[in-house]
Amino acid sequence: MSSNETKRAAQEFLAAQFTEAAQIEEERLNSQAAVILAPTVWKRVAETFVAQCEAWNAITKTESLSCKETILGDLRIRCAGKSDIITVHYDSKKLQVIVKNTARLEHEGDSTFFIDGYNRGTEADLSRNNQRANLDVVVLGELRVLAGIGRTAK
Repeated sequence: MSSNETKRAAQEFLAAQFTEAAQIEEERLNSQAAVILAPTVWKRVAETFVAQCEAWNAITKTESLSCKETILGDLRIRCAGKSDIITVHYDSKKLQVIVKNTARLEHEGDSTFFIDGYNRGTEADLSRNNQRANLDVVVLGELRVLAGIGRTAK
């Protein structure tokens, strides 16, 4: 075996170790970011639900949707003339946001989102199935189901 092959193998070994160490450090930073920034993410979720309800009501020129915060800090959204309700719950210990919508079909379960850190611990966001969630799309879809017009426009 030549010294060039040995040198290349040793360099590959060092590169693999460096990559693994960098990945472990990034996971640690992202985990810390999720914990530290979770209240900010929850605030953004709550503000998005409230803002979309207000925008909906401004367009309909009536209080079609009511969005209230409970004593426990959950959000409850109701649609006028409907018995169904959306409950949005933040679990700070599990770093989860759970959306329960009683207007969903029976076979559809609750939507559970996780708060994950990103970009080497500089930001955090909601994710589902290891993919970042588009909060505006999620909220609008839930409100559409609650109102009885389906998740997407036809």
